[in-house]
Amino acid sequence: MKRWITWTAAGLVVVLLGTGVWRAMAARQVQQKALAEATSAREQAPLQLAAGELITVREQRLALGIPVSGALRAVDFAMIKARVSGEVQGLTLREGDTVRAGQVVARIDPTESQARLRQAQQQADAARAQVDINQRQLDNNRALVDQGFISATALVNSQASLQAAQSTYEAARAAADVARKALDDTVLRSPISGQVAQRLAQPGERVGVDGRVLEVIDPSRLELEALLSPADSLTVRVGQKARLQLEGSSQDVAATVVRINPSAQGGSRTVPVYLRVDADSAAPSDISARPTFALRQGLFVQGLLSTGDAQVLAVELDAVRTDKPRPYVQAVQNGRIVHMPVTLGMRAVVQGQSLVAIEGVPAGTAVITGRLGQLREGMAVAQAREQSAAPVVPASAAPAASNPAR
Repeated sequence: MKRWITWTAAGLVVVLLGTGVWRAMAARQVQQKALAEATSAREQAPLQLAAGELITVREQRLALGIPVSGALRAVDFAMIKARVSGEVQGLTLREGDTVRAGQVVARIDPTESQARLRQAQQQADAARAQVDINQRQLDNNRALVDQGFISATALVNSQASLQAAQSTYEAARAAADVARKALDDTVLRSPISGQVAQRLAQPGERVGVDGRVLEVIDPSRLELEALLSPADSLTVRVGQKARLQLEGSSQDVAATVVRINPSAQGGSRTVPVYLRVDADSAAPSDISARPTFALRQGLFVQGLLSTGDAQVLAVELDAVRTDKPRPYVQAVQNGRIVHMPVTLGMRAVVQGQSLVAIEGVPAGTAVITGRLGQLREGMAVAQAREQSAAPVVPASAAPAASNPAR
C-alpha cells in the first residue's frame, strides 16, 4: 500500500515538472516569434532620408590646382665674410638695420696688412733700383764693345743680368699688388642693398679667412621653393599664378611660377618649383619702409597653384567611402542601397565644400552623403516627396583648387 502511494506521488511530480517545462518552452517560442516578426517589420520598413542626405552626380567644371607650401626666402641675399684673418673693428650694424650696396659694414684690423704692403713695396723699389743699375751697365758695355775694349760675351752677360733684374722687379710688383689687395680686403662692404638678417661676429672678435660676419637680405623680392611630386610637376608651367596664405593670417599673397628645376631631387624624386611673390604683394621699394612689411624670409606659407580647369563628374568628398579595397559610393537604385565602385580623380574646394571627380558612376545617380555613414547594401530607403536630391555646388561659383588623388 505504501509503495503505491510513493509511486503515485512521484508520477504527479513528473507530470507537474513536464507541464512547467512545456509551458516555458511555449512562452519562449512565442517571444522568439514576436521578436522575429518585429525584426522583419523593421527590415522591411524603408530608411527615411532627410533633406540634404542625397546628392546627385553631375558634371562640374572644377578649377585645377596643386597645394604648395614652404618657407619664404629672399631672392637676393649675401653672406659677408672676412677675406683676411684678424680682429673685427667698426661693426655697429645689428639685425634689422638697413644697408646700401657698397656701404662699409665693418673692418678687419689692417695693421698687419699695412706692414706687409710696405714690405712688398720696398722690395719692389729695390728691384726697380737693381733694374736701373743693370740697364746702365748694359749701356756702358755696349759702348765698350763698339770701341773694342771688351768682348761680345760680356755684353751678352749684361743683357741676361738686366732681364733677370726686370723679372725680379715684376715679381716684386705682383707681390705688392697682392699685399695691396689684402689691405683692401680688410674693409668689408655690403654687395647688395637690404637689411641685416644675422650678425655672426662681435667687435673685437678675431675671425679667420671666410669667417662669417653679417648676412644681408633684400626683403623686397621673396620666393617660395615648393617641392612637387613628379605627376604634379608635369602640369606646372612658368607664369602660372598661385594664391599663398601666411600661417596664422587671413591675408592672401599672389605669387607666380618663375622657374622650374630641370632635375628631380634624389631620394624623394620631388621637383623644386620656384614661385616669386608678385610685386604688388611684395615689400615696398623704399628700403626705409621694408621693416614694417608683413612678409619676411623664413615665414611659412601655403596655398594653391592654379593649373587650369576641367569638366568632370563630381560629388562631395565625404560621400566616397574607402572601407573596402576599392573606393565606392552608396547609390540609390530602385529604392535600394547599391555600393558602386568608383575611380577617384582631381579634388577641389568650392565655397568651402570639398569635391572629388569620380569615374564609374553615370551622371544623375543619386548618392548618399557621408553624414549617414555606412549602410547595408540592399537596404530599402525612401525619400520624402517634398525633398529632392541636393545638387553639388557649382564649381564656377567660386575659385577652387584640386589635386589629383593618388
